[in-house]
Amino acid sequence: MTRPSAHKWAFAPRFRRHAFGWRSQPAVQRVREASAEIQTVARKDPALAAAGAVLFVEKVSRALEQVDSSSGAIGTAVNYAIETCATIIAAAPVDDRTRDQWLDRLWEAHQKDAIPYIERLADYWGELCASRTRASAWADRLIGAVESMWGSNRKPGGYFHSTIACLSALFHAGRHEELLALLDKAPHSMWHYREWGVKALVASGRKAEAIRYAEASRGLNDSPVAIARACEEILLSSGLADEAYSRYAIAANQGTTFLATFRAIAKKYPTQVPAKILGDLVASTPGQDGKWFAAAKDAGLYDEAVALAHRTPCDPRTLTRAARDFAATQPRFAVEAGLAALRWIAAGYGYEITGVDVLAACSSTLAAARNGGCTDEIEGRIRALVAGPRSSAKDLIAASLGTRTIT
Repeated sequence: MTRPSAHKWAFAPRFRRHAFGWRSQPAVQRVREASAEIQTVARKDPALAAAGAVLFVEKVSRALEQVDSSSGAIGTAVNYAIETCATIIAAAPVDDRTRDQWLDRLWEAHQKDAIPYIERLADYWGELCASRTRASAWADRLIGAVESMWGSNRKPGGYFHSTIACLSALFHAGRHEELLALLDKAPHSMWHYREWGVKALVASGRKAEAIRYAEASRGLNDSPVAIARACEEILLSSGLADEAYSRYAIAANQGTTFLATFRAIAKKYPTQVPAKILGDLVASTPGQDGKWFAAAKDAGLYDEAVALAHRTPCDPRTLTRAARDFAATQPRFAVEAGLAALRWIAAGYGYEITGVDVLAACSSTLAAARNGGCTDEIEGRIRALVAGPRSSAKDLIAASLGTRTIT
């Protein structure tokens, strides 16, 4: 065991109280720089890096008090930094006296966290203790307050800032039955608390019961994604991949885009046929078939992609990019993607479609048609597309093709 030596941290003077104004981007950048500095030091001196991590946690919330957090960017950056710091602190090879001093400093910072920015520190409290004995001591220190807050004499709206820290300490102390008994006293069923019960049941080898416990935790304000992820992880860890897929894969792997969701599931479940994954995802979003076009294309399911693009509206620019990118390697697919783009433009879909977008769709489609040896056929299909009642979108397509719309 070692005690960290003195070090001049570059981030420290940048995180004085109220160091940042309302703009979030400068603060986000500084938080990322601080996290990177600590991680760099951790590669050579873990104890010193942990000391820096404690210092950062002490300073960060007070420095960010005036920052506009409405976009969520600063919260995301701080949460990542807290996770990084907690991991480094928990693993640091230091003596008991140093760790106890760190915990006291971190606890004081957590109690003063008014915004709050470092609230997630409580999730790692048991890990920060670094031993069952210390975690148990902290659990004893906190459990009375939690029981009082959850007792029959509780005051309406009462809240104990360190409830999660207590649950974390109980879990890492190995006091699983006591943790479950404490959760039974909670006045409301909240996933933020009950996830610790799921962890305790899994650690006790009661995985089937853990899934039932998680399912029973669903409430109006609880995250179905978080619950699904917990259940999926339990089943996967038990070697029950097929059951995990059928019950939780779609809910647990929601990405920021339809393509991201497909990729996440396909990566996690390599034994599942991509066409089946795509079909299940399409079925899960009725009326939004076209939005899975990029996922089908990414999987090489070109026929399915074209069918999806024609079934419900799809972003014309996405279709145009596909027509451009595959004009040489998959000309027939590229032609159909380009035609779908023109079809939805003619129907009035697409955000702020301009003449440049229409020209790109036409030129990419015709380039693919030339590669596929079907130029006359495709020009005829485009002319048929713009026939009938005139519209500004049809006029743009007709002008790009060098024809006039038929009235």
